[in-house]
Amino acid sequence: MRPLMLYRATCAGLTLSLFLTACSQSATNTYTQPVNVTEKSSQPMVKTTSEEELIVDNPSQSFNEWLTEFKAYAITKGITPHVFDQSFQGITPDPDVVKADRSQPEFTRPVWEYLDTAVSKTRISNGNKKIQENKKLLDDIEQNYHIDQEVFIAIWGMESGYGGFTGNKNVIRSLATLAYEGRRSKFAKEQLIAALKILQNKDVEVKDMKGSWAGAMGQTQFIPTTYLALAVDFDGDGHRNIWTSIPDALASTANYLQTSGWQYKETWGHEVKLPKNFDYSQTDISTKKSVSEWINHSVTLINGQPIPNTEQNLQAAIILPAGANGPAFIVYRNFFAIMKYNNSTSYALAVSLLADNFKGKPGQIIHSWPTSDKPLSRTERKELQTLLDQQGFSAGHADGIIGANTRQAIRGFQKTIGVAADGYPSHNLLNQLRTK
Repeated sequence: MRPLMLYRATCAGLTLSLFLTACSQSATNTYTQPVNVTEKSSQPMVKTTSEEELIVDNPSQSFNEWLTEFKAYAITKGITPHVFDQSFQGITPDPDVVKADRSQPEFTRPVWEYLDTAVSKTRISNGNKKIQENKKLLDDIEQNYHIDQEVFIAIWGMESGYGGFTGNKNVIRSLATLAYEGRRSKFAKEQLIAALKILQNKDVEVKDMKGSWAGAMGQTQFIPTTYLALAVDFDGDGHRNIWTSIPDALASTANYLQTSGWQYKETWGHEVKLPKNFDYSQTDISTKKSVSEWINHSVTLINGQPIPNTEQNLQAAIILPAGANGPAFIVYRNFFAIMKYNNSTSYALAVSLLADNFKGKPGQIIHSWPTSDKPLSRTERKELQTLLDQQGFSAGHADGIIGANTRQAIRGFQKTIGVAADGYPSHNLLNQLRTK
């Protein structure tokens, strides 16, 4: 997220979420959560991670030399020497953070396995218990921000298991490590200044500022700039406390969604059925049409019934999380608002389905998943990009990241061989490129 952006979303440039656990290292968020690199709605908004950004040189100066320079810089940004010295007392680079920052898993989980975990019976049951326990609070937040409570409860469950694990890393140490020798030192430096401002504002003590290895904090995992921009003091104790105050954490999340364009009581979308002659090249989160236009293309609800008339003027996209052989979904502006929290169609789908369950509408997907079609490994994705380039379909640098350029190149190749141009990187597609 930007002022509005979690680090995780900033890092969403890595296909199927290399960095998702940057924000929450609990069992509820795994290294393999799918992240789709799309139009980058994540907010000031994100840049697609390139291979060049993944190359890390050894620092040219010692940590103490860097720290001296950074202290001078921090003072120009309004941080007092006392707060700086107190915050950095005993701080050294964290080798675990460096390792996590540079890790690039070779294999990833498919979206259907991710959803099985994200929208599990246990998570649904625990969420319903939290709703019952906090009903008055949730109603107050919903009415204050006009955000459906089920969605910010779902985000709470996704990010920290309803507050069960919010990260145990010293945020100052993590961000200092990343600013000193991380892949995105400029971004980490910005977050580190914001974290020092939080401490200077006395919202939290240094010892209590814990978070993920990437600096995401609290029960709904805000990075420091997001916190400064959007965190709120909903319990009225004079401090914005997203670590231990459930009112502050959930109201801050509701505030985030409000600024992201959430429309109160409006649906996120539906599973849909596409006609046999459908132009699959239109299935992308960045391709938006009015619902009435999609209806004109013979798109219906998954049960064959028409999409409700009340939704026909909404702007919508059609997404295929597992390609043309898997389920299809029509998604609206509330889905896009969730993607501003985490720039991943799979994450937004999980939050949406989880929220539906809390509303008493079981978020069951009807169309079967292509479970025999396992995701490509990072090495295979790089090979696919190389072969596409060799055959005149520009996928950009072969970095293993399936972004907009690669999907467009895949669609171009798919059209030449007469298959659905869904832009989905599959083993069958790779084999066809190898044969070519």
